Amino acid sequence: MEKKAIISIKSSQDIDQDGISVVTPGEFFILDKGFKAVYKETELSGMEGTITTLNIFDKSVELIREGSTTALMNFEKGKENVSLYNTPYGVLELRTKTLQLDILVDNNGGKIVIEYEMSVQGQVPYKTNLEIEIK
Repeated sequence: MEKKAIISIKSSQDIDQDGISVVTPGEFFILDKGFKAVYKETELSGMEGTITTLNIFDKSVELIREGSTTALMNFEKGKENVSLYNTPYGVLELRTKTLQLDILVDNNGGKIVIEYEMSVQGQVPYKTNLEIEIK
């Protein structure tokens, strides 16, 4: 089943406490084994022309970006993930380690909170907090 949704994204990093906050229209799907949320990135995120898909399961979240920026990131508490982040400026290797993952999503939407460490191309990792609310 598909529903129209309002998706709020807040992202902050320990190197930049201000972070960004975006509210955008999207779509919310109820699947047999979880949920899916889809939205278009905006100029504010720096990824205009990109569609982001969140596949939401009981204990993990898969983030897929396609368009001007492409990436596949998996978040599961305690697990590390290596992915390629393809931007208009080149390809970067991203390493993430999910420190905390709270998924409170049901057929009406909900909230996801992800705290993870991320490093780019072997640099020192920094902590990122990502909050996603689906209404």
